[in-house]
Amino acid sequence: MSEPLILYDIPSTVPGQAWSPNPCKTRYCLNYKGLPYKTVWVEYPDIEPLSKKIGALPTDVTNGKPYYSLPAIYDPNTKTVLAESALIAEYLDATYPDTPKLFPAGTHALQHAFVPAFMQTLSALWQFALPATNNVLNPPSEVYFRRTREAMFGKKLEDVVPSGPAANEEWAKVKAAFDIVDGWLQKGEADGPYLTGKEPAFADFVVASFIWWFKKIWGAESSQWKDIMSWNNGRWEALIKGFEKYETIV
Repeated sequence: MSEPLILYDIPSTVPGQAWSPNPCKTRYCLNYKGLPYKTVWVEYPDIEPLSKKIGALPTDVTNGKPYYSLPAIYDPNTKTVLAESALIAEYLDATYPDTPKLFPAGTHALQHAFVPAFMQTLSALWQFALPATNNVLNPPSEVYFRRTREAMFGKKLEDVVPSGPAANEEWAKVKAAFDIVDGWLQKGEADGPYLTGKEPAFADFVVASFIWWFKKIWGAESSQWKDIMSWNNGRWEALIKGFEKYETIV
């Protein structure tokens, strides 16, 4: 029996603590593969020192400085530390080959192209979602998140969310973005409901992780969540419900 892996995630005030779409990708992957793991909670200001301590590499460079982020994992069975969800998914496939594949043969290029395209297409969403995220964070992370995101937007988080007629116009752009992604997925519906066919792949968990995030920050009774669940003939509702069995937090 292998030892449990460690998944590093960011806590919050929501039930179960998990809220971030990025560690959620890895949680989906671990649960889908049936690999034992446990969650270690790390507030935003502690991510960089923790990453340096365990030997996790930076995942980006910001203003000429290394940027450390979660998810990260530690696998005690191989003494491996990794950060960044796609790298983790590929590692899990390679290290635990008898578990369901996240990158089935012949899909690496497709999935690595799909994920950034999905993120770029949803760019109109961040102005709504990031300020809402700040509201569910614990005090140490809230201070860090506000400072870094306000620097990113060049304005206070409260001023980032569109208001008045602009709110409806910008939200319409969010729906249009989901329509585009729905159009991509419709092209392959004859092969199955997922990007690569009948079984979910890493990219499907990426999409689901962001939809799951919206439920965490806005709540199941919010107009935003109900709106998204109604779009594209219920595609996103079916996706998130189908993946509920992989949401378990341990």
